[in-house]
Amino acid sequence: MTLAPSPARFGELAIHPDISRAIDELGFMAPTPVQVRAIPVLQQGRDLFAQAQTGTGKTAAFAIPILEKVDPGLKRPQALIVVPTRELALQVTREFGAIGKYRHAHEVAIYGGVPYGPQERALARGAAIVVGTPGRLLDHIERGKLDLGGVTVVILDEADRLLDMGFAPEVRRLLRRCPAKRQTALFSATLVADVRELAQRFTHDAVQVAIEPEQQNVDSVEQVYVEVLEQDKVRALEELLRRYETDQVLVFRHTKRGVDDLEDKLRRRKHDVAAIHGDLTQRERERTLQRFREGDLHVLIATNVAARGLHIEDISHVVNYDLPEDADVFTHRVGRTGRAGKTGVAVTFVGEWDFDQFDQLRAKAGVPFRREILELYDRH
Repeated sequence: MTLAPSPARFGELAIHPDISRAIDELGFMAPTPVQVRAIPVLQQGRDLFAQAQTGTGKTAAFAIPILEKVDPGLKRPQALIVVPTRELALQVTREFGAIGKYRHAHEVAIYGGVPYGPQERALARGAAIVVGTPGRLLDHIERGKLDLGGVTVVILDEADRLLDMGFAPEVRRLLRRCPAKRQTALFSATLVADVRELAQRFTHDAVQVAIEPEQQNVDSVEQVYVEVLEQDKVRALEELLRRYETDQVLVFRHTKRGVDDLEDKLRRRKHDVAAIHGDLTQRERERTLQRFREGDLHVLIATNVAARGLHIEDISHVVNYDLPEDADVFTHRVGRTGRAGKTGVAVTFVGEWDFDQFDQLRAKAGVPFRREILELYDRH
């Protein structure tokens, strides 16, 4: 009989010594709040419903307990992590590889847009941890290459994005393919009604954890608001682009249709502009983001969900073309600028029907706003 090794410490957490060794090498100094709250719950085998933003350390929060739990010798999938995008599949898989360096539990990333062969071979070699996007995961199941019968833990990562991108039917099909007796955890940046319904349907007595989104960089952002009639917003945006010394500007709209409409209007006016939202293909989104990162693109228009996790250090200005729905959305949006020690400017458009909602937003956001008058309306 082999005795289990004595647990190592990661802050106040007890973790497997192999994992402790790997995270020491990675330079993890102390667990983040989501790790402190989520790791013990998952180590106990409980279901979990966690609100946590990208960048809070949530991947390690589920990777550490999973790597402790899986048996590399079984040579079959034991953990399934469902993610909305190819980039996230690759990112999560890399993190599992780094944290699990000394556990030797093979992981594989499963996503569309690439040939099936390499993924099938990785599955055939006995990957214990499968990270993938819903459509391609179902493809492998239907081709008889992926058997979820041995899965004991399922993670839905960025559950709100999965639903926003239209993956709800596929996610439900995947969960029904997994054994009924399993551990399930959802991680979501927002706790919208659809995510709550999914959690209630597919978890049992889940522990709920909410980690407040980071707000420290809001203090490094100058807050400006302008009053503008809805019909004048395109001209107002053009005025701001002329007025400010803008490097790269991120413009937020509520809906995909609104994003497309504004992109079309700005293109007609000869502006260098592109859009990202959930209806674009993965390749289109990646190409657009790369152009924006490299400074080849001046103005990017996005929905809230599409812009989550954007870590681009040179965004000089954020424009709330549509008023943020609440203080959390406001913080998420304006936090895209003023990063890496730089200052930024966030401009919020306040339309003719927005005054009451804007007053509530100002009170909850707790940051000072400076009003600017548009030349459009300055007749003096």
